[in-house]
Amino acid sequence: MIHSLFVVNKNGDVFMEKHWKSVISKSMCDYFFEAQRKASSNEDVPPVIACPHHYLINIFRNGLFLIAVVTNEVPPLLVIELLHRIMDIIKDYFGSVNEAVIKEQYVIVYELLDEILDNGFPLVTESNILKELIKPPNILRSIQDVVLNTSTGVAQNLPAGQLSNVPWRRAGVKYANNEAYFDVIEEIDAIIDKSGGLVTCEVQGYIDCLIKLSGMPDLTMNFVNPRLLDDVSFHPCVRFKRWESEKVLSFVPPDGQFRLVSYHISSQNNVQVPIYAKHNIVYREGSSGRFDVSIGHKNTAGKTIEKAVVEVTFPKSVLSVSLSPSQGKYSFDPTSKILIWDVGEMEPGKTPSIKGSIALISGSEVPDITPSLNLRFQLSGYTASGVRVHRVDCYGEVSAEHPFYCPAIYNIVCYKELLFLLCAKFATT
Repeated sequence: MIHSLFVVNKNGDVFMEKHWKSVISKSMCDYFFEAQRKASSNEDVPPVIACPHHYLINIFRNGLFLIAVVTNEVPPLLVIELLHRIMDIIKDYFGSVNEAVIKEQYVIVYELLDEILDNGFPLVTESNILKELIKPPNILRSIQDVVLNTSTGVAQNLPAGQLSNVPWRRAGVKYANNEAYFDVIEEIDAIIDKSGGLVTCEVQGYIDCLIKLSGMPDLTMNFVNPRLLDDVSFHPCVRFKRWESEKVLSFVPPDGQFRLVSYHISSQNNVQVPIYAKHNIVYREGSSGRFDVSIGHKNTAGKTIEKAVVEVTFPKSVLSVSLSPSQGKYSFDPTSKILIWDVGEMEPGKTPSIKGSIALISGSEVPDITPSLNLRFQLSGYTASGVRVHRVDCYGEVSAEHPFYCPAIYNIVCYKELLFLLCAKFATT
């Protein structure tokens, strides 16, 4: 499947490579660099690049490119998902993913890659199992290894859970307090016209979990309106047949953090965008123009919008801007022509605005295209799609005191634990 893996920083330096079969020269990345030069930005590099004898499949995250070299035809989405899983595992181990972290933890990263893939094929992709095979870095363990000249970071035996029918959960989990937290996160991608009307809108949602339950719990999650979830992707722990028949999520969860469900809701459904934007951008003959943008609440039920940011990309003929925001602060990059207005928190009833003048390059033509506005914000306790979790039940656990499957030991009511977080990015035209 994957022949080799190259890690490239945004400057084009290959600072890490891993080969599972024969060694492939770094010169193979020249095909990637050629495609990168043709792209307008790093995010626009084609994810699949065909070479004379290979395919290069890549992702871009946290300022790094992960480039997988494959020699035979494989499902591209499988490789892309695997590359994202590798980045998620590294982040789970070290807290963040960047060039400095990977260089500092070279040995552990190589050990993780050896366990994640066997001869280039996925083998172990669950963080719980990997942490039993390769322990995360620890200062005390590092000192002990240096003083005693030993290596305690790699386990000598296979984890018991890897050989069971639930390889995503490690065996013998015990907690003094049993807890389960579920976060419903939705991202809106919408286009809004000049008057504030909704042209098109799509929602990408996730349900992230933090499970701290003893033994082998069996959970079920019920939704108020499960029919909204028509395009879904599940963690391997979910019993898909029960979802198909009853629209109920039934699963034995991994221990710790994981993503249970990803779903996509198209604009055909009733999506309520909780924010609106109005703008008036005018270019005058000569070398000036006028900029006026305001944003406000819309169907937020009195909730406060947090971390609101407005991003505007101006035409190349714009020289500078002189603006006065009623709230927050702004910055303008004269090279990229990008204006960023950091609004911050938006209290209900308030309508932040930013006004001022635009200076054009002398002698340039008046732009005939109005720039688009990208809005990013967070709103807790709100889901734009209307997806709601009704309840989560735990039917049992296995422990020393209860060695058998005991139904209905305790219930977890989600309303107190749920955190709804909505992050939106949409453009106005």
